[in-house]
Amino acid sequence: MALPSRPVAVLAWGSGEDGQLGMGRCDEKDWARCIGALDAYAVSAVVAGSRNSLAICDDGSLFTWGWNQRGTLGHPPETKTESSPAHVDALIGVKIVQAAIGGWHCLAVDDKGRAYAWGGNEYGQCGEEPERKEDGTRALRRDIPIPQRCALKLKVRQVAAGGTHSVVLTQEGHVWTWGQPWPPGDIKKISTPVRVQGLEQVSMIAVGAFHNLALSVDGILWAWGNNEYGQLGIGDTQPRSQPIRVEGLSNLSLVDIAAGGWHSAALTKEGEVYAWGRGEHGRLGFGDDKSSHMVPLKVQLLAGEDIVQFST
Repeated sequence: MALPSRPVAVLAWGSGEDGQLGMGRCDEKDWARCIGALDAYAVSAVVAGSRNSLAICDDGSLFTWGWNQRGTLGHPPETKTESSPAHVDALIGVKIVQAAIGGWHCLAVDDKGRAYAWGGNEYGQCGEEPERKEDGTRALRRDIPIPQRCALKLKVRQVAAGGTHSVVLTQEGHVWTWGQPWPPGDIKKISTPVRVQGLEQVSMIAVGAFHNLALSVDGILWAWGNNEYGQLGIGDTQPRSQPIRVEGLSNLSLVDIAAGGWHSAALTKEGEVYAWGRGEHGRLGFGDDKSSHMVPLKVQLLAGEDIVQFST
């Protein structure tokens, strides 16, 4: 979520059992409250994960807080949770411009196009081959608690983190991915970035738990990966191992896309929001809390509101 380039207060609310609200305690908040520990910093962007959070400042410094059992906060876990924002010291001197939180890992990119990863790496999602048993039968969990470079040969513009995989958009408009493959493949190879074929001149990416979206400069939305709840928006629930065009949005001018765990959304130039995928708990905004939708539908309850930014 990008924030205005002026002094701001960072607010948080909701579940807080892992300290992800950043207020010094591990409890939930029913109402929005300021994260006081960030008041002294010029925060320019924030990212909220399911159990941890991060903030990027104007000077490129990075703060993290919340669940840290897998090293997701960017430093060795002294405790299971950390309820106050702390600076990621390993990135001192690096100007971070964008970051993402996945299932158990995090990604970031600096102003020079260099990508970084840390946290859980059991599927190679941090860009390093997982440690294996001596007999080679299965990968052992290997956490990377200190941020390290990944995708070394790529000049990255945007990073996106899924449940067990990573995706980056390069400055040339190409999309690369690594981590848990789709469909499953040789675990020896999944830690090496592989270019997603068929995608050219991509302007932005979004990643859910196990599905992916890419918006090209000509306004075409592409989707691939898990499709259990219709989150690809292509009218069925069959997974796709290669990008497929989301035809239901072809006549719209899209300016932003977002992917939640099992649902997706898109924002048009006119400020209209479209959503699809898993509808449980009302996450699609259609007025019910159970129905899933396999094709994009306009969120009518937001009609006329001229939405300018959103996230899932």
